[in-house]
Amino acid sequence: MRVLWFCIPAYGHTNPTIEVVRELVRRGHEVRYYSFEEFRERIEQTGAEFVACDAYLPAIDAREEQRLRKVSTTEMSVQSFRIVAALDPIISADIAARRPDVLVTDSACFWGKLSALKHGLPWVCSTTTFAFNRYSAKYMKNSAAEIADMVLGLPRMNREIRKLRALGYNVKSLLDIVQNKPDDNTIVYTSRTFQPCAETFGESHYCFVGPSVRDVAPREKGGRPLVYASLGTVINDRPGFYRALIEALCEEDVDLLISCGKAFDAAQLGELPQNVRVEQYVDQMDVLSCASLFVTHCGMNSASEGMWMGVPELLFPLTGEQRAVARRVSEVGAGVLLDEAVAREPARLRVAILDALADEGLAAGSARMREDLRACSGPTGAADFIEQVARGAGGYRGDSPLGTQGTVPPVPRA
Repeated sequence: MRVLWFCIPAYGHTNPTIEVVRELVRRGHEVRYYSFEEFRERIEQTGAEFVACDAYLPAIDAREEQRLRKVSTTEMSVQSFRIVAALDPIISADIAARRPDVLVTDSACFWGKLSALKHGLPWVCSTTTFAFNRYSAKYMKNSAAEIADMVLGLPRMNREIRKLRALGYNVKSLLDIVQNKPDDNTIVYTSRTFQPCAETFGESHYCFVGPSVRDVAPREKGGRPLVYASLGTVINDRPGFYRALIEALCEEDVDLLISCGKAFDAAQLGELPQNVRVEQYVDQMDVLSCASLFVTHCGMNSASEGMWMGVPELLFPLTGEQRAVARRVSEVGAGVLLDEAVAREPARLRVAILDALADEGLAAGSARMREDLRACSGPTGAADFIEQVARGAGGYRGDSPLGTQGTVPPVPRA
């Protein structure tokens, strides 16, 4: 089986696919993965063939770059449409030459999905957040600024869409691209339990495989609790929040580890108390294996990794998508929301952290979600699903009704 795989340049969207690609290669399938140089090594380690898309990124000015850093939906969409146009001749030629059996594309990767539709290929949507339709969209409560960005950006987006129509892409609107349709064959990297409005996504076309994470054995916790804080890899330049965390816990009988990412210079925080450590990057799964509380921005991967390890979460979302994840973590009892005002005041932040550490109900909710996510079919179930779509099976019937997943039936290998 020949597979073309497409993803955007983001760790949170790339990392969940790695073990699925590795499993497909292990089964003897040929996978050609379109991505970006930053991810070359981890993709090539799976045995897949890497195709670099960096040269096709549109040139952007300072204003556009600033909008991207602020996660502007308009700017991300405009730049994605331009990448579709830039990659069109390359992808079209590759499809004609290789005649792939199936195309797998990240849900936010417009050039993957639109190429599949343009060329009439069987395709699978790889969804690293929640499956998104008119029901689950209610979880995406955007801020006033985010709504204004989208409304004011419509003319720009529509101009780019018209250019794509001239290239043979039947694009009606942004929503037409990002929303999952009932018959879109879709892998979702979570459980049906965690998916909002799961009953609105049919079992034949939606495969909830659980988080695709590197599991680690739990480490014995030290003599005092470890509070681990991370705001992810995109919007992590928050010195005020880091200082509030440090001040809140500097005199408490806990250890604090902050992963601040490369966008923030930890030297700005000055001399640190003995119980505080700040790193650009950490092995997050290893840290979670011995953490007592995870202060998280609620990116889907981070929230899922915390639940996978059964670590209670203090939820500090920064975008509409993260607020949706935070809402769901709270609903299943695995985390509690941290108000923006509380996050700015060390005294109130201290109380929120100590209360979360002592909350037995929160620990129990995290343990329940740990078992739920680990019962899913994982990378093998995702690979089975892709094989069935490629063979024209018309969908997948490997996951059980709402709740945890059952054993995935074997599929003959190519």
